[in-house]
Amino acid sequence: MSDGLTASPETASAAAQGLTGPSRLATAFAATRHFRPVLLLVVVLFAYFAATQSDVFLTSQNLQNLLTGVSILWVVSMGMTFVMITGGVDLSVAALSVLVGLFMAKVLEAGVPGGIAVLLTVLVGAVVGGAVNGVLIGKLKLSFFVVTLASMTVYTGIVNLWSDTRSFYVTAPLVVKIGVEKVGGVPTPILIMVATFLIALWVQTRTYFGRDVYAVGGSMPAARLSGIRTSRTVVCVYAVSGACAALGGVIAIGRIGAATPQVDNTLALQAAAAVLLGGTSLFGGAGGVGGTALGVLFIGVLQNGLSIAGIASSWQQVVTGVILVAAILGDRISVGRVRRKAPGADPASALEATEAAAVHGGDPPALQR
Repeated sequence: MSDGLTASPETASAAAQGLTGPSRLATAFAATRHFRPVLLLVVVLFAYFAATQSDVFLTSQNLQNLLTGVSILWVVSMGMTFVMITGGVDLSVAALSVLVGLFMAKVLEAGVPGGIAVLLTVLVGAVVGGAVNGVLIGKLKLSFFVVTLASMTVYTGIVNLWSDTRSFYVTAPLVVKIGVEKVGGVPTPILIMVATFLIALWVQTRTYFGRDVYAVGGSMPAARLSGIRTSRTVVCVYAVSGACAALGGVIAIGRIGAATPQVDNTLALQAAAAVLLGGTSLFGGAGGVGGTALGVLFIGVLQNGLSIAGIASSWQQVVTGVILVAAILGDRISVGRVRRKAPGADPASALEATEAAAVHGGDPPALQR
């Protein structure tokens, strides 16, 4: 039900039964099955570029460029993982990122200190994401695709009206430090990547909310019957996605030194591709941030290697699109296998029964409150 870096039924059961040594290692290894393919792809791709472009690819400067280049995608994908585990997708992350970026520029222009402005920006992103997408999807039960597509359009329109299609330069020292400076010799965006990953990992594995997210994605009716407030959980995951989009917007402004009205329409699709590549199911209930991190690294290594080889950015977009289709196809095949293995004549009912059993019996006791 999750990758090896999330709270899976296998590892939870092992802990509950007091398994140690080889048994625990075996169950931990079994829980990594969702992201083993992308891990292999990352290793192979990295080895290929290291062998063919070693004079440039393996330099410390290029590796730093690779990581800082995917820092925005990394942060946004962490939030997208929570959404996709519940069975949804947030198409509005790029537009929301730009919108709250303009908000931060206006707040800084009004004389608000940099630290407070950054915190307000992330908070506004969380509030907007939860209050708009979260409420419409979680409370009113509207389609996540329609809602997030509509909110993306609305946010883009507000950005154009508010900015009058003009960019606003941001020179606040803290924002510049977040985007381009180093702390202890490490670029600040990389440190933010690590911090975001560790927080997301902790939330998924050590909190009631993290376990509720898996339960909601596995089977909404079963989660509701077990006492989980499913609507509140959905609102919260879109709030998390909004906060991560806002943080990505802060990094973007710090890197270019300005809040621009241009919306990167490929960001949401790239984030979804990274999450799917990492083993999170498009249908929800499985995956985790560990696999997502590998998915982002795969995309980053691929794009970096192609750039060094002189491949045009248009072809890089084509490759990313093909990867997204392949990830969805792989997820479809994986779900089909689960259905064939599930007992019962009706595959859909069997799958729901299997997921419900996982919710009640496979997960840690946190689910059974």
